[in-house]
Amino acid sequence: MSMTDPIADMLTRIRNANMVEREAVNMPSSRIKVGIAEVLKKEGFIKDFKNIPDNKQGILRIYLKYGPLNQKVINHIKRESKPGKRIYKHVEDIGKVLNGIGISIYSTSKGILSNKECRKNKIGGEYICTVW
Repeated sequence: MSMTDPIADMLTRIRNANMVEREAVNMPSSRIKVGIAEVLKKEGFIKDFKNIPDNKQGILRIYLKYGPLNQKVINHIKRESKPGKRIYKHVEDIGKVLNGIGISIYSTSKGILSNKECRKNKIGGEYICTVW
């Protein structure tokens, strides 16, 4: 079985683990997944992540974050640009998500960045996902 969209698989694993309030979730590692995990950590949506080496491509372990009364920090995580329909945005078209509560993640020439960093660096790119 070949996986056609590893990023959608990553987001689905995070969504499913979050629904059952898991502490951590494992997935095969790649540079783009590590970049997405870095943005999620920097923006406060996950506690931490760890890249665990193995004999293949490595394992990315993401530690999920919950509030003091076990409220979910990630309420919505959705893949936007898909292999069948890529979505690219110019910096002028990058807006806020829920008036700044959420973020959108972009793949740019400067790496994986949040919408806030894209506007600050005046750079657009492929619209990967939305999180709030």
